[in-house]
Amino acid sequence: MVAYVRSAPGTYVWLAVLFVTTVALHHMSPEFEKEFLRQRSTNIHELSQNPARVLVASAMWIDGGHWLPYAAAYTVFHAQAERWLGTVRWLVVCAAAHVLATLISELALLQAVNDGHAPASAVNTLDIGVSYALAGVMGVLTYRIAPRWRYPYLVLLLAVYAVPLADGRTFTDVGHALAALIGLACFPLVQGRTWSPREALPEPRG
Repeated sequence: MVAYVRSAPGTYVWLAVLFVTTVALHHMSPEFEKEFLRQRSTNIHELSQNPARVLVASAMWIDGGHWLPYAAAYTVFHAQAERWLGTVRWLVVCAAAHVLATLISELALLQAVNDGHAPASAVNTLDIGVSYALAGVMGVLTYRIAPRWRYPYLVLLLAVYAVPLADGRTFTDVGHALAALIGLACFPLVQGRTWSPREALPEPRG
């Protein structure tokens, strides 16, 4: 277990930060928590004021306060991607999915507000969390899977993110679908990182 954590340091440092921030949220009153998260949200208002700050800050908090499901998801997806791609390439995929999906989906929401298809209050909608980066990593992991299972995985992935678009189509649904596609578009980053069924964990030290 220690060797596995060492093999994906970025994943588990990020997960540790999310644990600390989740504990902090549990010590806030509901009213204070709502305003606190809104100030770290990548909504239209906050992006227009300080985009760099909120793009980073929003990736350090979990809306809802449930850390364990993210611990499982990070271990299954993020850790695998980081071990395969290396920390730098993995971070590029995470950043691309998080930033681009956020900006495009919020621009689409802004257009909907301007056209009268969404209420003006939508500029302050809470949009925080790590799900866009996770969707992007799930997308790029398509190229990590053995060829015989790659297309079934891709079909399942696209279904997971396409079905919500057909049933309501919120800006977060658009963002998740975009993030998965951005992950798929990161194919150039996987060049030279071939799939090997014999790939093993690094030997424990000490």
